[in-house]
Amino acid sequence: MYRVLLPLDDTLERARRQASYAASLPCAEDQVVAVLAHALTSEERSVPEAMQRVDRVETVRRATEILEEAGVEHETRELSSPPAEGILDLAAEEDFDQIVMGGRKRSPAEKAILGSVTQKVILNADMPVAVTGGE
Repeated sequence: MYRVLLPLDDTLERARRQASYAASLPCAEDQVVAVLAHALTSEERSVPEAMQRVDRVETVRRATEILEEAGVEHETRELSSPPAEGILDLAAEEDFDQIVMGGRKRSPAEKAILGSVTQKVILNADMPVAVTGGE
């Protein structure tokens, strides 16, 4: 099996591109397992505890639909915060072959001041990282 990690944020278009990428991998129906991961935000944690589940997040639901339509096996995981460290920790804990990030355009100043989750993952991951592009 070829295991891919899809760290999803709250942007539907990025989630769609990440899931579509995983579904387009060779032999995806038979050989790919996609793990959809998300770090719950403070807003997502403001609901009753029983509802604080990654599979209730809209981007995770949409990515799940795409993978199901393509016949790709999938699972969900909750990421710890901050997201870059959570992604790297999960990638180190489990046996993944690739990380599929949903990038977006940011100016050099934004990257310097705010940092970039995608950039941190690319620079620190011990496995291939694919970036599916921004909006």
